[in-house]
Amino acid sequence: MRTEAIDPPGIAWLRVSPKYVTVRLAGWALGNLIVVSGLSLPLVFVQSGWWTWPPLWLAVAVPAVMLLLALWRLLLIPRQVRSIGYAEREDDLLIRRGIFFQRTLVVPYGRMQYVDIGAGPVERALGLCTLKLHTASAGTNAEIPGLPAAEGARLREQLSARGEARLAGL
Repeated sequence: MRTEAIDPPGIAWLRVSPKYVTVRLAGWALGNLIVVSGLSLPLVFVQSGWWTWPPLWLAVAVPAVMLLLALWRLLLIPRQVRSIGYAEREDDLLIRRGIFFQRTLVVPYGRMQYVDIGAGPVERALGLCTLKLHTASAGTNAEIPGLPAAEGARLREQLSARGEARLAGL
């Protein structure tokens, strides 16, 4: 279901790289490995006889529920990545994300203080980067993850130039 508040008419959204799914999956796998392993320790201790509490059903249920939640998140990751988009307009940049709770962020070029690009180890290996826009508002979380490195560099230069041009007019 499309709404004009989230998807303004006439906007051609540019999407992030499909390789960003791999970055998200790597983070998902590492995080869930640690959490499910930690939650499985009571089961190991109960089975080995070192602990008598919690009951066996509880020691099995807690990691099993966490594993089911992790699998649900695994199914959502590709859709979440496909939902991320951005659009450059005359006076501002639009950033869109979200499946269930959708959000469109509008960042006027004149409000940008600086543009930052970062890349973690998995992003670097895949040739991706994350572009972050910093404004005077501390609550602004304007970032576009999963950009190809060349597009990130182009966008950084373009946004910086547009931001400087808008600030010069103040």
